[in-house]
Amino acid sequence: MSEQQLTGRLYGVGLGPGDPSLMTVRAVQVIAGADVIAYHSARHGRSIARSIAAEHLRADHIEEALIYPVTTESTDHPGGYRGALDEFYESAAARLAVHLDAGRTVAVISEGDPLFYGSYQHMHKRLAHRYPTEVIPGVTSVSAAAARLGKPLAEADEVLTILPGTLPEEELTARLASTDTAVVMKLGRTFPTVRRAMERSGRLPEAHYVERATMTGERTEKLADIDAETVPYFSVSVVPSRIADLPPGTATSTETATETATTTETATATATATATATAGEPSGPGEVVVVGTGPAGPLWLTPESRGALAAAEDLVGYTTYLDRVPLRPGQRRHASDNKVESERAELALDLARRGRKVAVVSGGDPGIFAMATAVLEVACQAPYRAIPVRVLPGVTAANAAAARAGAPLGHDYAVISLSDRLKPWEVIAERLHAAAGADLALALYNPGSRSRTWQVGKARELLLEHRAPDTPVILARDIGGPEESVRTVHLADLDPHQVDMRTLLIVGSSQTQAARREDGTEVVWTPRRYPEG
Repeated sequence: MSEQQLTGRLYGVGLGPGDPSLMTVRAVQVIAGADVIAYHSARHGRSIARSIAAEHLRADHIEEALIYPVTTESTDHPGGYRGALDEFYESAAARLAVHLDAGRTVAVISEGDPLFYGSYQHMHKRLAHRYPTEVIPGVTSVSAAAARLGKPLAEADEVLTILPGTLPEEELTARLASTDTAVVMKLGRTFPTVRRAMERSGRLPEAHYVERATMTGERTEKLADIDAETVPYFSVSVVPSRIADLPPGTATSTETATETATTTETATATATATATATAGEPSGPGEVVVVGTGPAGPLWLTPESRGALAAAEDLVGYTTYLDRVPLRPGQRRHASDNKVESERAELALDLARRGRKVAVVSGGDPGIFAMATAVLEVACQAPYRAIPVRVLPGVTAANAAAARAGAPLGHDYAVISLSDRLKPWEVIAERLHAAAGADLALALYNPGSRSRTWQVGKARELLLEHRAPDTPVILARDIGGPEESVRTVHLADLDPHQVDMRTLLIVGSSQTQAARREDGTEVVWTPRRYPEG
């Protein structure tokens, strides 16, 4: 018989969330056949895992209590807290290895699931490669908490995020803002941080608290009502499915209502919203959040913006930008073309007057040649001054294009739109002269379109009065999109026919450098240090 066959077998046994009746049949079978039952506990010696499995333990079971040297208190171990725990895990694994080498079957029992924030995993990492091993999954505290609340965790395309409460507050806030549903584990002393993160991310009204799910002393309440002094480690916070709270028959993710409007239709929709808002008492002011989606798809979206889009009841925006936002059940979309900004803003604010949570969807950064200005202009008029309005930043096209090219905006730069739809060309020309004369790098938005074909050529002529012919010019098209391209040409060689409405131009200063690296890529940068004199 080989040495491998002489060794015992290691089991990691999940016991479920606490109620012994929720143990799996396989977990009971493994405990019954084991020679050694091992479990972790704090120094007080009381083990939750042992209490769950108590009725299945026999007098002839060898019990190994793996007692932590520290839990949350400080330690004088030379390696600090982590060093003390690592030494403990090595020692505990060595104790179990003695039994396994003697041919005994060892079952390490663990509440919940042994590989989900479980203590067993530390034994698994140290022993599973040396001995035959089987892991018996268990019902997690996450599933138990949702079941006790009677709240679905996730439905349809919703994303569930599970977070340890030990994360820094900023990280918790960002992740809570950007996900659909969430569970935060390991509360106890982290509870004040978790509560602040819930509040800052706007999720506190949705959050529930579950303590000792399925066990004696179980408690479930709204998280906002919990006294931090009463929260033990074995408790969780749940932000459940939003879809589950929608009325029966609400549109699914592929059937979400969308209203596409022309200029006339948008005005009509605004009038309808206004009439509804003023016919009787409004339900109270809602909110308008102007959201920047970045230059392309979801990879460019900030966690804060992602959360605002998920929380909105109505989405208002240019059709192209609305198409970047995932469809969500229960949301209404009010889409229009890109020439009705004031009407779009008024519609959003009227919806908010009816108590709706509205997200105005903008490309790039909403405060740079985008929807924030239009919304704020209307919001400062008499009917709307009480409506809360927030503007959330996004990655603007200039920064996205610059990053793709290298760092052409690494020093002072100016941002100018070449569109003469909202200001006369004479103003644009004057600003180009001033910025070029000051030797600023330039990010040129809206350089051309089907109806504007001459501005790029005129801008090139004007800039050549101030810049050398070989000044680097970056043509960045469809950044982040499927047709992305980034090219660098000399200012004298800039061809207006190669520029369309999806292109952004970056013109270097006198100090901007362009170089080709060994891998064949070309990079452009503007040094941060400017020469004296």
